[in-house]
Amino acid sequence: MPKMLRDLVSDDKKIPVSACIAQLYFFFVLGGIENYFLAVMAYDRYLAICNPLRYTTIMNNRFCLQLAVMCWLSSFTSSIIPIYFLSKLSFCGRNKIDNFFCDASPIFNLSCTDTSLLKNYFFILVWLVVFSCLFFIILSYIHIILVILKIPTNSGRKKVFSTCGSHFTVVIMYYGSVIAMYVRPDHGYTFVFDKCLSVFYAIVTPFLNPIIYSLRNKNIREAIKSYKLDYFLVWRTG
Repeated sequence: MPKMLRDLVSDDKKIPVSACIAQLYFFFVLGGIENYFLAVMAYDRYLAICNPLRYTTIMNNRFCLQLAVMCWLSSFTSSIIPIYFLSKLSFCGRNKIDNFFCDASPIFNLSCTDTSLLKNYFFILVWLVVFSCLFFIILSYIHIILVILKIPTNSGRKKVFSTCGSHFTVVIMYYGSVIAMYVRPDHGYTFVFDKCLSVFYAIVTPFLNPIIYSLRNKNIREAIKSYKLDYFLVWRTG
């Protein structure tokens, strides 16, 4: 995002190869962390709804810290090997990246060497991370739905489902765009389509995340209602 904002107001849109590789590395690191965190949050919802009496015992501060550290370490270490091989590629011709950041596909297309093996490695790695976390999330929500169906009253069901509504919304937004971008065949898609998806999962989804999660906070909702009321009164009196 900082590099993109700089390029929008500057004529110099160059980026060194080392900086491009570093940008791609941290992009995949943070993307992997988000996958792991979404899976951990699904497990948190599962414990809160399916095992409420044991929730505080299991999800203590120490266990939460261990989960967070494990997510960060797993993402940092798993991204080193593919980025290392990517940094060994040779580039020739007009090295113009058809994107607003250094993504893997545009870099593969600029390389003069054969990248088919590295592409398959990237595809398998992304497939494993995305679908393993998504499978864990789906499994957690299956257990949650089974518990919700056993609740006799509609108000009780609504209250329980509201605890995971924000997380479920983010999961659909994030995984829908990521799967369409990375876990699909290369043919039949244009760079314009890829760039639109990149904007969605790299900018739109992170922008909406705090808004979606904050709407569950009672103080935030009351502040929004108060702001809307004040704005309406000012507009009527003005």
